[in-house]
Amino acid sequence: MSKTIAINAGSSSLKWQLYQMPEETVLAKGLIERIGLKDSISTVKFNGQAASQTLDIADHVQAVKILLDDLLEHRIIEDFSEITGVGHRVVAGGEFFKDSVLIDDEALAKIEELSALAPLHNPANAAGIRAFKNILPDITSVAVFDTAFHTTMPDVAYRYPIATKYYEEHQVRKYGAHGTSHYYVSREAAKVLNKPIEDLKLITAHIGNGISITAVDGGKSVDTSMGFTPLAGPMMGTRSGDIDPAIIPYLIENVAELKDAADVVNALNKQSGLLGIAEVSSDMREIEAGRADGDAKCALAFDMFINRLQKFIAQYFAVLNGADALVFTAGIGENSVTVRNAIVKGMSWFGMELDPEKNVFGAEGDISTADSKVKVLVIPTDEELVIARDVERLKK
Repeated sequence: MSKTIAINAGSSSLKWQLYQMPEETVLAKGLIERIGLKDSISTVKFNGQAASQTLDIADHVQAVKILLDDLLEHRIIEDFSEITGVGHRVVAGGEFFKDSVLIDDEALAKIEELSALAPLHNPANAAGIRAFKNILPDITSVAVFDTAFHTTMPDVAYRYPIATKYYEEHQVRKYGAHGTSHYYVSREAAKVLNKPIEDLKLITAHIGNGISITAVDGGKSVDTSMGFTPLAGPMMGTRSGDIDPAIIPYLIENVAELKDAADVVNALNKQSGLLGIAEVSSDMREIEAGRADGDAKCALAFDMFINRLQKFIAQYFAVLNGADALVFTAGIGENSVTVRNAIVKGMSWFGMELDPEKNVFGAEGDISTADSKVKVLVIPTDEELVIARDVERLKK
């Protein structure tokens, strides 16, 4: 028996989960927040208990040391030798990585080289990889790519209608993201529907702070809403999603604080979406509360959010020539009764009908009526489990 850690490293955070493999038992999970800032917080959960501490964590190397010390201190492990593998979520694999890989120096260098495709994510993912290699240099390390699931998209879906040379010389194309999540929930949906994944047409909706919608045909991604970077697609928590690209030079020319394209892209990534419209929060729970209290900006943000999600979901009904199920997942998709209801209510023409009681009280599974032609499912995502499984697969 072996223990495997699944790692999701952000720019100032490190989320982790420790598994007993191959049993797939979760032994512990944790989150280290505010890395590089004062009053960093490390939280670990195990055996029904939770422990939290506040301390200054300078970088990802120190964060990994804290993580490993927590495992020893709480007797979750007796020795580091019990950990035989670590899997790292990496957002962008470009055209180079079509599957998960064992991480060597060449692979790590390539991951860093691909940072232009996910500037908010890949550098942090690489920092997490380097931190583990610094402390546990001999451990099996695996990179699991958000983009890998989407490498089955046909060129009609992934190519942009711009000059061919930009694709051939600079690889400008759609790559997608959240692939690990879409892969997992599509397989779980097949179990809920009791049908082979090869026989199903699914629209999977990963709706969290970041959002992507994917058309899954026979278990393969055939189109997805995120694009060259994770900025594309529907409106998100702080990201604009799709806008007219001519807005970028217009803003540079007319807004004093936006001096170049990098400034505009930063604003589109961090100051837009729900936050940009509501001007109070990027958190859907706060948007819903403001809307209920009569805040006009929150109401507009909510309505725009639903409108853009409905349009992307409708697109993928066309791409698939119909669908067997719409699958909600991730923070908002799994937990917001209001968002699910608003999306489906406005798309009844497609043959979807929610069961009101199941939508409110059903934590997961089929929440549609018996007569609904297109089933509506809620499936909690588990990207960490997919990562742990890939570590086991590549260790053999």
